[in-house]
Amino acid sequence: MTGKEILHKMKEKVLGPSDSDSGKGKSKMKKHITHGFHLVKGRSGHAMEDYVVAQFKQVDNNELGLFAIFDGHSGQSVPDYLRTHLFDNILKEPNFWTEPADAVKRAYSITDSTILDKSGELGRGGSTAVTAILINCQKLVVANIGDSRAVLCQNGQAKQLSVDHEPSVESEDIKNRGGFVSNFPGDVPRVDGQLAVSRAFGDKSLKVHLSSEPHVIVELIGDDAEFVILASDGLWKVMTNQEAVDAIRDVKDARSAAKILTEEARNRKSSDDISCVVVKFQ
Repeated sequence: MTGKEILHKMKEKVLGPSDSDSGKGKSKMKKHITHGFHLVKGRSGHAMEDYVVAQFKQVDNNELGLFAIFDGHSGQSVPDYLRTHLFDNILKEPNFWTEPADAVKRAYSITDSTILDKSGELGRGGSTAVTAILINCQKLVVANIGDSRAVLCQNGQAKQLSVDHEPSVESEDIKNRGGFVSNFPGDVPRVDGQLAVSRAFGDKSLKVHLSSEPHVIVELIGDDAEFVILASDGLWKVMTNQEAVDAIRDVKDARSAAKILTEEARNRKSSDDISCVVVKFQ
């Protein structure tokens, strides 16, 4: 059975209260620009905590591609809240069209403050995030906190657009806030021995030692841009950026590409929830 036949036989499933595991769409402005996504639940005992956004949206005379991965921890409430509110908050910023990077930073901060204020309702869990906004098929605004990652393929070469926020890298900042970084228990550096990322939405009990400031980059989409991958760390723990790019470069269908990446991560024994969005520019 060929790879395409295997993909064709995959059944659609519902993994969460509102997110199916697979989907695709395309731009109305440039129909050759397409997106696809796929989610696979991890082998842990808890419910699926990854959420995605993948859609094109008309705003006045502009088209926006809205893409995101939200990887929750200690519950589903925070990533689900981000899925339904973060992009709305970004687009409400009055300077979004003129200074999109500043608008994204402010919206991230406002959204985090709201999540903390609503901790009685949303719980004390948290979430990483990587978001990408494609403006009129020409400009890509990427932001992230935590270790969900965005990788662009240009002429076959992988270019990481996000920054993995790791406790070991930001240990001095964490110490300056009164926290500490420990590898105990286990062998992964964690903030206060609990959280394996140094920046996140929510996490009220740790927030005084964490940052919610995103890394933001604006990338112009030129003729050399082939596609961009957004994925949770369930993928990046077992695949390098270049391996992920190489695996799907010859796959034309964006949803099939996202499925191939998530299934390859599973084959490589990733036990985490795995979510992936692929946006094809060619």
